[in-house]
Amino acid sequence: MKQVVSRVMLGLVLLLPVIQPLQVMADDPYDAPAKAAIAIDPDSGKILYAKNADEPLGIASTTKLITAYMTLDAIKKGTLHWDDKVEMSEYAYALTQDPQASNIAVKDPTEAFSIRDLFNAAMIQSANSAAITLAEKIGGSEPKFVDMMKTQLAYWGITDGKLVNASGLNNSVLGKNIYPGSSETDENMLSAKDLAIISQHLIRDFPEVLDVTKQTIATFDKGGASEQTLATYNYMLQGLPAVRNGVDGLKTGTTEFAGACFVGTTVQNNFRIITVILHADNAETDDYARFTATGGLMNEVYGNWQAKTIATKGIKMENPDAPTKMTVIDGKQNSVKVLPNDDFSAVVPMVDNDTKTTITFDKKQDAPVTAAIEKNQKLVKVSFQIKDKLGYLPGSDGNTFYLTATKAVPRSNAVKVMWNHFVRFVNDKL
Repeated sequence: MKQVVSRVMLGLVLLLPVIQPLQVMADDPYDAPAKAAIAIDPDSGKILYAKNADEPLGIASTTKLITAYMTLDAIKKGTLHWDDKVEMSEYAYALTQDPQASNIAVKDPTEAFSIRDLFNAAMIQSANSAAITLAEKIGGSEPKFVDMMKTQLAYWGITDGKLVNASGLNNSVLGKNIYPGSSETDENMLSAKDLAIISQHLIRDFPEVLDVTKQTIATFDKGGASEQTLATYNYMLQGLPAVRNGVDGLKTGTTEFAGACFVGTTVQNNFRIITVILHADNAETDDYARFTATGGLMNEVYGNWQAKTIATKGIKMENPDAPTKMTVIDGKQNSVKVLPNDDFSAVVPMVDNDTKTTITFDKKQDAPVTAAIEKNQKLVKVSFQIKDKLGYLPGSDGNTFYLTATKAVPRSNAVKVMWNHFVRFVNDKL
């Protein structure tokens, strides 16, 4: 997609200062400089900040996050492989010659490219023809792929948007190759919350995508006729003008309709967040507006939220409702201890204000469990939830972890089991 941001030499920008997080005071309400913005904790789905997050707006090349998910899902299912080679259609190749569309330089229209190269080109350099070629390979045609995208979004509960292509381009650039029933000027539209949901699923289901999105440069078609260097448009990565430590994705997007957009993700203070900026303010005169807005939003989140230890592996929880022992039925022992199976922390506000945190257990002390029990078997589900005005993403309701058995409890012999069942039957009926 055509980008407003101009390229800069990597060597020069090493001299620029690193943006560091600043704490935002509670009495100075933050207003993200964009039409819409949201920040979430991807582990729990907790919304940490929201501005106009439900209004569908143009999303430009952030569309490629969906295309990336569909590609990785096809690879996981075995219907697509990283080393598969595919030629570009006449439609996709023609776009590589169009200066309006961000792309790769393809010299030979008959050359076949690997899925890995196409994926890297779409996600690092926002190459539209690469995204379209992936869509045509997976769906058989781009319109059919768009139908698949819509089905995937509906499965995630996203039904308020509009999708007309796999790249994020405005239909005006695609000529006759537009989605059936769409207009010549239609463009993909989703809300900031929708993009947060998509990004949450992407990095949760396929965390390896971050190995691609954190790259500032990569080689495309190595040894081939179209060999070239891909360069990212995410200027918050290391060595680039808007660098911020911890940022490792995800995707920029720019069209006249959508403005300057950016879906970012970073890890600071021991927890990851996802941020979405749609139509950043002042992008017409400031090439870094979307990144400045993202940096401010990240400052807001890390200045007001923190990771808090809720449970420590192998240590009894301080919560008085936390069970420590289960009654074992038909086992060679009558009980088994349960403790947290891992260290667990949750993102909580630094100042409680109007928030309320709850921890619930799906079993009480001495609740019955049936042998055989394996060591480290999950026996008690623990749910942690924050209740406040921001809430959670649809389909998310907090963090979960488990209390597990500290040792194995074999099943008793058949005679003992039969006798136990007889005793319980008598006690229940008499």
